[in-house]
Amino acid sequence: MKFRILVSACLVSTIIIAADACAQAGAASAYPTKPLRFILPFPPGGATDAVGRLIAERLQAALKQNVVPDYRPGAAGNLGYGLVSKAPPDGHTLGQCTPSIVISPSLYKNPGYDLREIAPVALVANIPSLLVVHPSVPANNLKELIALARKHPGKLNFGSGGVGTSNHFSGEMLKSLAKINIVHVPYKGTSIAMFALITGETDLVTIGPPAALPLIREKRLKALAVLRDKRIAQLPEVPTSAESGLPGWEVKTWYGIIAPGGTPRDIITLLNAELVKVISTPEAHKRLASVGAEPLPSSVDEFANYIKSEMALYGKLVREAGIRGD
Repeated sequence: MKFRILVSACLVSTIIIAADACAQAGAASAYPTKPLRFILPFPPGGATDAVGRLIAERLQAALKQNVVPDYRPGAAGNLGYGLVSKAPPDGHTLGQCTPSIVISPSLYKNPGYDLREIAPVALVANIPSLLVVHPSVPANNLKELIALARKHPGKLNFGSGGVGTSNHFSGEMLKSLAKINIVHVPYKGTSIAMFALITGETDLVTIGPPAALPLIREKRLKALAVLRDKRIAQLPEVPTSAESGLPGWEVKTWYGIIAPGGTPRDIITLLNAELVKVISTPEAHKRLASVGAEPLPSSVDEFANYIKSEMALYGKLVREAGIRGD
């Protein structure tokens, strides 16, 4: 009798597990059943928007379903991340993210989302940063800038798109690595920070090539260093930070795709595979290069691990620099 009960229990468990597996497989095979909402947490314009629109267009073609960009800027991306985290986990809501998604949890008690409620899908691209200064700054390379800052502590200032943005933390990294005292001046957006630099209100900014290149060519700004391990084709004469004597100061604005936590794994896997295909095409490479970006394909697990490593990096910097967001 006991044996029959045990066998029956095992059969029921097997049926339940099989049914669950079939349901998971069925979710992916029927997906998508309606248009996808693609939340972009920053305003239109610039490289962030260009990467987002590329992903939306190519993913729409791959899935044969509309992918509708939904711009929800605010609070350094936190508003958009919050909307993704609270959306139904059925694969029909996706979002774009940047490093701000791992910075805000270290800055704010309540950033508006919990990373445990967000599912990583894929890294898609990154853009290197440039150190640019106003022409009036008497430094023609990074070593001279550091020497100037040490000679006049607290005199130089750097602009950013606001507390918690990547160019804010780039400046904090420079302060920490070079052991200098320069003053952070936050603005309500990177475009405003760039205008402040052009007018001489601030001395330096770290920024992606698309926004800086025209101004450098017009000699309205000076480029002192590329903040990555190799020079960029658009400015081959500008050395890297390591070549300039400050190894470790590498700052990239990366772009990833996220979904609500609890989205079925098979849907996440399908989306990841399609995104890898999307950004591996010659057309995507060309369009990314036009805004200074390069493809950065990853698996789901690689992106999850990358998020963890970036959280540790920025969390350490927040603690050491004593930065507060609220």
